[in-house]
Amino acid sequence: MNWFFITLGYSGLFPKAPGTVGTIVSLPVGMAILIYFSAQTLFLAALLITIIAIREINRYESVSGTHDDKRIVIDELAGMWFALSVAPAISISADQIGNFQNGFLVQSLLSFVLFRYFDITKPSIIGRLDREARGGIGVMGDDIVAGFVAGILSAAIWQGILQIQTML
Repeated sequence: MNWFFITLGYSGLFPKAPGTVGTIVSLPVGMAILIYFSAQTLFLAALLITIIAIREINRYESVSGTHDDKRIVIDELAGMWFALSVAPAISISADQIGNFQNGFLVQSLLSFVLFRYFDITKPSIIGRLDREARGGIGVMGDDIVAGFVAGILSAAIWQGILQIQTML
């Protein structure tokens, strides 16, 4: 078991809101991957981390007997990265981050807020995965679905904003 890995560099040991701290740590790293590489790279990195995390979480749970320990926040990284690989999912250079016309910053922040909302409230299938799936699949599954839903909704909101701007 790799405690450093599953607690995301020990950010999960933060006493208050470790999930939010893990997501905050994940956001700028994911944005940097989008800027310097691509959405495909971010997606594949999230997928690889998910596969490794499932194995490591299963190992941790078999030793500790604890399911979904709140200190495990690698699931937040995977969920946030999946959200970012869906929206904004655009290639920009570092000097274009502040340009609101490309939607990168707006969609990234929307993805963060929506991901945290879905991860905390766990509506619909997200909550069902959290309650019913066991082991690493259960820990990672709800965050992966929350990430995809947050990314899709973020992209849809951005497209709505663009439509409203063209009508004005």
